[in-house]
Amino acid sequence: MRHDWGALERELRRLLPPRAVVAARQELLAYDCDGLTLNRHQPPLVVLPETTEQVAAVLRLCHERGVPFVARGSGTGLSGGAVAESEALVIATSRMRRVLELDLDNRRVVVQPGVINSWVTRAVAGDGFYYAPDPSSQVACSIGGNVAENSGGVHCLKYGVTSNHVLALEVVLPDGTVTTLGSGLDESPELDLRGAFIGSEGTLGIATAITLRLLRAPQSVAVLLADFSSMEAAGEAVRLVTAAGVLPAGMEMMDRLTIEAVDDYLGHDEYPRDAAAVLLIELDGQQREVAAAAELAAGLCRQAGARSLRQAWEEEERALLWKGRKSAISALGRRFPSYYLQDGVVPRSALPRVLAAIDGLSRRHGLPVANVFHAGDGNLHPLILYRDGEPGVRERVQELGADILRLCVEAGGSITGEHGVGSDKRCYLDWMYSPDDLATMQLLRNAFDPLRRANPGKIFPTPRSCAESARRVQVLRAEGVQLPEEAVVF
Repeated sequence: MRHDWGALERELRRLLPPRAVVAARQELLAYDCDGLTLNRHQPPLVVLPETTEQVAAVLRLCHERGVPFVARGSGTGLSGGAVAESEALVIATSRMRRVLELDLDNRRVVVQPGVINSWVTRAVAGDGFYYAPDPSSQVACSIGGNVAENSGGVHCLKYGVTSNHVLALEVVLPDGTVTTLGSGLDESPELDLRGAFIGSEGTLGIATAITLRLLRAPQSVAVLLADFSSMEAAGEAVRLVTAAGVLPAGMEMMDRLTIEAVDDYLGHDEYPRDAAAVLLIELDGQQREVAAAAELAAGLCRQAGARSLRQAWEEEERALLWKGRKSAISALGRRFPSYYLQDGVVPRSALPRVLAAIDGLSRRHGLPVANVFHAGDGNLHPLILYRDGEPGVRERVQELGADILRLCVEAGGSITGEHGVGSDKRCYLDWMYSPDDLATMQLLRNAFDPLRRANPGKIFPTPRSCAESARRVQVLRAEGVQLPEEAVVF
């Protein structure tokens, strides 16, 4: 269905403040992709609301005119979820950056969706609090985007992902209705629609006010850096530490390619350049507890074959160790201008064999793969590095990415841990879920958005975008298997 975007622009300019409507072609270029740069789609129009009332007015207009829309935060997502693949209005929340309420007595803060992740901790650190979810892009990614993708980060091993720290949501539904999901309490007896909304990737509506849980800063924090002569040895250290009952706040691993890139980026050898892998283990809690855990973890790393160990107790030294990990993607980008970052999950016990298999796939496809990931919960982030412009390279990159995700599923894992499905992985969703499962998910989506105008075409496989999934459903039906009509959605 084609829309009169000129008429819609005029109506939007009457609803919104000056300069809140972006229509110039050169300005729209900033919205043609998110962190996934393989595919670009320039939207016909972008709006930048500042309040819940403005978002509601825009969605009511979209509902009346039959216009689909895509919500967008900071655009740091890595699955194509914030991109308008087909003609749709992009609603960017980047100007909704106010802290609406701070309630330290109850350890809560209410923020607009455009507030940057790291700003939350900055706002409360002086009072001894912090916000736990910390994606690597936390200095740029927004809380609204974190809610949409149910983002994790370094500390998700001990403290969980975004859904564990959101107490309530003010949401504008696709027809413009404003509602509240969640009670603002840790536990409540009603149906958990708050939990259903978190991680829905913009397909159920737009969150405009988000109540977050704050945590007390720990008394003591230590970071251990262990380096190994093989990835397998580092994987064994992860297994030993977690099996011993130690629960690190974070446990991150980097391979040699990443180490070299990070050391070059920092301008000095922060990590041993000749190591095949390094393991960063952060421990926090009461002082004696952390000291005992650090001693135990260090001994287990040595048992797994660690060549050397370094401990950082002071904040400045800890920050320097984490700076390299947080800068890994940027560092690799200096060597390879283009990369494709995947997000598979495997059981911790499968880490050594899956990492070896990824190395084999890398050689088979002729593309380097850097591994930097949340080792503690098996959330892999293999970066496929390539140089755009080489003939056929994009197809090879996507084939390798698909092979890595299939490997994760076959190992008992998942196609995504925290980056979402978006458009990038929708054709792989039925590797994990049956047609009945997918149809049930669509029932939930239809309850919020029966006309399917919110982020159309995302998450679920369709015959147009995922021919393999469509053929699989056709074969099952031909064999007499009774499937819901929405097993594959058009």
